[in-house]
Amino acid sequence: MRPAWSVILLTTLIGTGQGLFLAVFSVDLLKGNPARTLVMASCAVSLLLLVCGLLASFFHPGRPERAWRAASQWRTSWLAREVIVLPAFMALVFLYGALHFLESERALVVAAGLAAAALCFALFVCTGMIYACLKFLREWHTPLTLINYFLLGTASGFTLAVPLAVLAYPQFAGPLSLAAFGLGAAAWLARCASLLRNARLRPKSTMASTIGVPHPRIVQNAQGFTGGSFNMREFFHGRPDAVLRAARWTFLILVFPVPAWLLGWGGGSLATFVAAFALQFTGLLAERWYFFAETRHPQNLYYQAAS
Repeated sequence: MRPAWSVILLTTLIGTGQGLFLAVFSVDLLKGNPARTLVMASCAVSLLLLVCGLLASFFHPGRPERAWRAASQWRTSWLAREVIVLPAFMALVFLYGALHFLESERALVVAAGLAAAALCFALFVCTGMIYACLKFLREWHTPLTLINYFLLGTASGFTLAVPLAVLAYPQFAGPLSLAAFGLGAAAWLARCASLLRNARLRPKSTMASTIGVPHPRIVQNAQGFTGGSFNMREFFHGRPDAVLRAARWTFLILVFPVPAWLLGWGGGSLATFVAAFALQFTGLLAERWYFFAETRHPQNLYYQAAS
């Protein structure tokens, strides 16, 4: 598949925003009433990430002004459900932060946080299932897709929460670092599991079955046209294998090993924690690019190169 940067930014930014909210809400539940500065700053940054992700998605449709129509198919489309859940989650994150700012009754604050957390998990499900529900794309059609979206998003959000805690609530920077370390390790192991699974996949279709000619050896000499086509642009990345290998090793190194070292043994300074998040998010961009690029669309058996 061809990686679209609008979708890459959408999924990585909103995943980090979701993870950051879960991090600060976890602190809220454990501590009972954490520093208002941490909650409001985290909610503001989370909303900023969610808004940026939503804005990035508008560069993907051919007619962005009609994007609102995607919600009309919510009965059958995970994309439509995501379109509905995302703004609802943003509204509840805003409400949760506003209630903390106004020092509202504790039960009301917790209720808003729990509702936002429920929509947060629902949004992870919607985003992951957009890809996991596609049976003909075997690299995506696995529970690991949903697990990876959840773990990678929460790991990056908790990593971002660490420098925010250093600024607003230092006593919780250590526990958040441990949580970010654990989630990063789980995300890395789950992503490695999906890589091993996908490496063992064998195509169910061949060139012979694609064109309906039962011959043991078929070579494509011509495709019927000499220029490009929509099929070639949208369903094949067009990059050499060396680029895919570089992207794979980039995210395998940056998603967990380097941030883990910075979180645990990098000195514990604010700059170190910021660097840990920046490097991890760079790794997430590489991971999401590879997530799309490694997927072999069945149509590529025929539409992959012009004559």
